[in-house]
Amino acid sequence: MTDLLTLFANNLLPILLVAGTGYIAGKWLNVEARSISRVVFYFFSPCLLFDLLVTSQLKNDDMLRMVGFTVAAILSIALITWLLGRVLKLERKMLAAVIICTMTLNAGNFGLSLNLFAFGEEALAYASLFFVTSSIITYTAGVTIASMGKSSLAVSLKGLLKIPAVYAVILALVFIYLDWELPLPLSRTVSLMSDAAIPGMLIVLGLQLQNNHRTHNIRALVLANGVRLLGGIAVGFLMAGIFRLQGSAYNAGVLESSMPTAVLSTILATEYDAEPAFVTSAVFSSTLLSPLTLTPLLWVLGA
Repeated sequence: MTDLLTLFANNLLPILLVAGTGYIAGKWLNVEARSISRVVFYFFSPCLLFDLLVTSQLKNDDMLRMVGFTVAAILSIALITWLLGRVLKLERKMLAAVIICTMTLNAGNFGLSLNLFAFGEEALAYASLFFVTSSIITYTAGVTIASMGKSSLAVSLKGLLKIPAVYAVILALVFIYLDWELPLPLSRTVSLMSDAAIPGMLIVLGLQLQNNHRTHNIRALVLANGVRLLGGIAVGFLMAGIFRLQGSAYNAGVLESSMPTAVLSTILATEYDAEPAFVTSAVFSSTLLSPLTLTPLLWVLGA
């Protein structure tokens, strides 16, 4: 028990405290999430991903395995959710909302922070690949599910063009392939903005968690949280074995797969009227419950 409390205090508590600062800032100082979120989204996050990839020692095979792992893990979770939702006879709109909650996971502000604290910068580099890949899935398959056929695939793909992180990864891969380096002033600028990304993400998480709504569909909420928090762990271990992840990649993949529901899911649900109040409840509750599953997981992974 002492080991678990230490793991929680050293790895999860700092994340919750910083997010709590964001929550307090929003509640008592009337700080708006949108402005800070846009700065993090358009500037800090792309710099973080670029910096991580160009300074890491990741090999092409390792990167491809992590991308394949991410796709397989998220789509497997979506399939499991759909099957269980059918068994529980959830109506179509609610089932779509539950699937959004389980496949849209908080691989960014929560997952990247936790990987850095628990396993260091090498794991953070792998986690960043998971984050970018999961974002692409969210903006394609996630949008399609949320829209229930209201949005075409072309519109979904067009949304990818608005994600700066995608461009950051492409640019980083070009630099790695051509063995280029940024000039020192630019390198230091990117590094400074990269350092600001994770605390900025956590502040945004706290600000966004203020928008909590209660839901009366407890059965669907239990399904969403159970599959996201427990199913994510099981699928993470299974897919990590199938894709032969090792070391930092293994730890990062399993940990990212086990994250709670992302705040982004509320944006999708609101945009396409896919039970937004329910989805917001799932985000809030899964985030609060996640230390109960992530702390033992860190112990199993040897953090």
